[in-house]
Amino acid sequence: HSLKDVLKDMVDTMKWKEHLNETKIREVWKEKMGTTINQYTKDMNFRKGKLFISINSASLKQELSYEKEKIVKMMNAELGGSYVTEVLIR
Repeated sequence: HSLKDVLKDMVDTMKWKEHLNETKIREVWKEKMGTTINQYTKDMNFRKGKLFISINSASLKQELSYEKEKIVKMMNAELGGSYVTEVLIR
């Protein structure tokens, strides 16, 4: 077995996939959304395919709410699969 296969099996067995995806999502968010949006991002959680994003600015919340589908597509493209099914902005 290759090291890659062993690590993949370990991640699947230990159910770390969602935690690893959340870490990757945070990195992608910082990289793709830029400094300004990151300053207003208070918190981010990923559970059962849903990405919960807490934003401090009401106007930015509204702007991002129009872009939910775009955010889902961007995240899934970066993660290499259909992990994010819904984005909830609060």
